[in-house]
Amino acid sequence: MLEYYVTHKTPDWGEQFKLACMLGPQIDEDDHITEVSSSECAIHLLAMPWKILTAMMPPRCYWNGWLSFLVGLIFIGALSAVVGQTSELLGCVYSIKNSTIAITIIAIGNSLPDSYATKLAAENSKYADAAIGNVTASNAVNVFLGMGISWLIGSIYSKVVLNIDYEVQTSSITFSITLFLICSAIAFTVLGVRRCCIGGELGGRGMQRGFSAILLFILWLVYIVGCSLQQYGYLDIRI
Repeated sequence: MLEYYVTHKTPDWGEQFKLACMLGPQIDEDDHITEVSSSECAIHLLAMPWKILTAMMPPRCYWNGWLSFLVGLIFIGALSAVVGQTSELLGCVYSIKNSTIAITIIAIGNSLPDSYATKLAAENSKYADAAIGNVTASNAVNVFLGMGISWLIGSIYSKVVLNIDYEVQTSSITFSITLFLICSAIAFTVLGVRRCCIGGELGGRGMQRGFSAILLFILWLVYIVGCSLQQYGYLDIRI
């Protein structure tokens, strides 16, 4: 069993399904073996359906990784559609506006993988550039590429198929963006102050880490609560 894990660090497509169902020792980059615990067994059973689903992703050895990239895009599109429809259904059942669902459930689901990647970048890099760059670049891709391609496809479909202009009415997006910019400016100010006073954007000693984390979490709550109050008419601010 141990020889199998040592020699199959990059399994082929068929072996991915075997590994998704198997539970055995884990091996790190230095070929050190660690046995599994009872809690890991329980987590493995709960996560097995998702592991089998992700095993459908082709290994990077096919087409020099391009097949994995294309299939990954298809997976992202399919899961985004499922998340969008499920969130809309949840909002309909509990009478929650789509705009509130968008800045809470959908936004959290969209950002959790970025948060995990940022955590790994912060742990494996000497500097915080990779972690902070990953966060800002991810949002840039969402805004410029995600929205741009979606609007382009919508415009082409509406004009060619429906013969109408593509137009979507806005409601409280101006207030939401303004509040987001204010909270972002405060967050970047915190990073700048930490660089001057502590010598680094992330981490620190004593209360420095906790205070910064709590402050950034409060900024997120301010954005969520402020936008929700404005959307439901409790905060009468028109921009």
